[in-house]
Amino acid sequence: MLDGVRVVDSTTEIAGPYCSKLLADAGADVVKVERPPGDPLRHWGSGALFEYLNSSKRSVRGDALELAASADILLSEERVDTAALWAENPALVVVVITPFGGTGPWSDHPSTEFTLQAACGSIGQRGLPDLPPLSAGGRLGEWTSGTYAALGAIAAHREAVRSGVGELVDVAMLDCMAVTMVTYPSVFASFAGRPKVAGTGRTIEVPSIEPTRDGYFVVTTNSAQQFQDFLLMIERPDLMDDPDLPQVAKRFRRREEFLSAVHQYTAQHTTAEVLEAAALLRIPAGPLLNGSTVTEFEQFVARSVFVPGPSRRFLQPRIPYRVSGEAPRPFEAAPDLGQHDGWIDWAPRRVRASGAGTDAERGVEGDGWRLPLAGVRIVDCTAWWAGPITTAALAALGADVIKVESLTRPDNMRFASTRPPSHDRWWEWGPIFHAANIGKRGVTFDLSRSEGAEMLERLLRTADILVENFTPRVMEQFGFDWDRVHALNDELIMVRMPAFGLDGPWRDRTGFAQTMECLTGMSWLTGFAEGPPVLVRGACDPLAGMHAAFATILALIARDRCGGGRLVEAAMVEAVLNAAAEQVVEYSSSGTLLGRDGNRGPYAAPQGVYPCAGDDVWIAVAVASDEQWRSLRALLGSPSWMRNDFSVAAGRRAAHDAIDRELSSWTRRHPAEEIVQMFLDAGVPSAVVVPPRDIAANPQLRHRRLFEVEHHPITGDHEVPTLPFRFSRVDHWLRSPSPTLGRDNDSVLEELGYSPAETRRLHETGHVGAVPTGI
Repeated sequence: MLDGVRVVDSTTEIAGPYCSKLLADAGADVVKVERPPGDPLRHWGSGALFEYLNSSKRSVRGDALELAASADILLSEERVDTAALWAENPALVVVVITPFGGTGPWSDHPSTEFTLQAACGSIGQRGLPDLPPLSAGGRLGEWTSGTYAALGAIAAHREAVRSGVGELVDVAMLDCMAVTMVTYPSVFASFAGRPKVAGTGRTIEVPSIEPTRDGYFVVTTNSAQQFQDFLLMIERPDLMDDPDLPQVAKRFRRREEFLSAVHQYTAQHTTAEVLEAAALLRIPAGPLLNGSTVTEFEQFVARSVFVPGPSRRFLQPRIPYRVSGEAPRPFEAAPDLGQHDGWIDWAPRRVRASGAGTDAERGVEGDGWRLPLAGVRIVDCTAWWAGPITTAALAALGADVIKVESLTRPDNMRFASTRPPSHDRWWEWGPIFHAANIGKRGVTFDLSRSEGAEMLERLLRTADILVENFTPRVMEQFGFDWDRVHALNDELIMVRMPAFGLDGPWRDRTGFAQTMECLTGMSWLTGFAEGPPVLVRGACDPLAGMHAAFATILALIARDRCGGGRLVEAAMVEAVLNAAAEQVVEYSSSGTLLGRDGNRGPYAAPQGVYPCAGDDVWIAVAVASDEQWRSLRALLGSPSWMRNDFSVAAGRRAAHDAIDRELSSWTRRHPAEEIVQMFLDAGVPSAVVVPPRDIAANPQLRHRRLFEVEHHPITGDHEVPTLPFRFSRVDHWLRSPSPTLGRDNDSVLEELGYSPAETRRLHETGHVGAVPTGI
């Protein structure tokens, strides 16, 4: 789908290379430009992670800017002079991925993915109150940043092809992590009136990952029905009479008592037995897998999800989407350093544009540039988080997104509300619903009734894209499978986002982020070494959503070139597997099973969270180089405990416990903000472990305008996060508030040709409306 697209990639490590991997997998000609001794990942572990991230690319040594005049997309992790680049190549898309973005008060701060987790609220949200806050394993912030970068790159490129005008896509890892590794805690706090919370407010889900007779399994009880069914499963229906247990906060406070009851059941049964019992009650559940077991999971085996890497020395997940009529690009071996020196013979790019569209269209500037998806209509039949965040991103990029709910089956995220059912229109107070549905219109079409099905048919005939994320049987039962949709509109792109895929033994099981974290091994890497695995929280839904959005734009590009609709399958779990691939490639290449180690990591030493003056106040510190250690030692006055053998990472790693004790003894006597500023001035990556509810106050996020005010007719004015990258030509991403239930029924029905009398009848007969039924 990107055949002929030229990409110059001068990035290293994970975020940038994963962005260019997604582009290469779609057919782009990616040239990796390296300076000796090359990308540090070439020399990390068995080398399998480098191979995975850099397959199907070419490698040259030199200056990436020398190829920019001949490229379509330039990836960089350093600021570049875009004016000079555009003078030679006006249609060039420049993607810059940095920790904090190109400008702002923090833009030059030293950092690592670990300290960014502290700053975005991820570490502060996770763990038990009597233990230190806990980071997520696996460098997930880098994978999510790479995914967002790929989305921004491909969207900007589609518009550059149309208009001949390039764009700067400024990607900040902190922004990306603030919208993926926490679940809108600042919006929850704002909706709830900012109640006081002690310390970081960290918790774990109860229940979540629980022991079985032969391992662990994970269970999800997001809804009241799922929790009641879980009580039946563990043979404790008597607990239904306890008024505290259905409430998440009260259940957490009574976690020891409750989990004791849970384990009386789960510890007496095998994982397979527990999963079978959960499946009978349609409770989302799954096994906890890791690098040694994930490739054997029955759903992945049935769908041939894991394939040999091009070097044949390890297994890796396949490309995480399928587009009908488009064969996936075969993986090619990762290049040796400088393997293609002297072989890049691209001709300079000329200004080119298809001329489609007019300046009167929404989002167009005087030079003909417009938002990349202006003029594209999307029918959004999604719910919960992964699907809605997909279409919210596409709406921000210019699409007209119409969200389809029904009065009998609204999006269940409406009911994750900060108001009780006794409150007027309480279903309009769901923070996640708001953040994942900004910029959309909303209608209530009941697809189980003939009138609702007819309304959807008319809407689909006017649309470019249909997105849905139910289990496969749902849309098929409504009569809207691919064959029917394609017959209604042969130019329509249908994007299906089932949890586990359109086929296989787990096809019709429901799946949530908690399930994905355990099936893919993410949770295996999160937790203290001596304790159980812990849920990551947050990342899976946005990861799956942005992979689906990326695949959607690829399908649009294919339609731009050749015409015709496409079926896109973007299974949630396969997107997450791609971002958790290090465990599999490392184990299958070297036999090394990666594991969890609390707040420590394989790259920096020391790395951890340290208590400071005050109640439950912490900082995160990661000494990522010997030079940083020398700076820290000088800052602290070269105390005797900082021995000479600590001057190298191996010595510090061996004495990590002792270093942690000494650092903690020092930090607990000083204010957190004061320590962090001292460390940053000395070039040592550090950050305050921020309570997640407070992230919207971060000065760097405010400088970048990550949070924009949603003016909503029911909830009033509240800040919600938007896309975590900036376009140089876009001042804001939020153009309308999330829709109240059925807000746009009348206007959409009028567009579809319904007369005022027909619309009135639909209201009177309860086919459309603004109040859910049966609640």
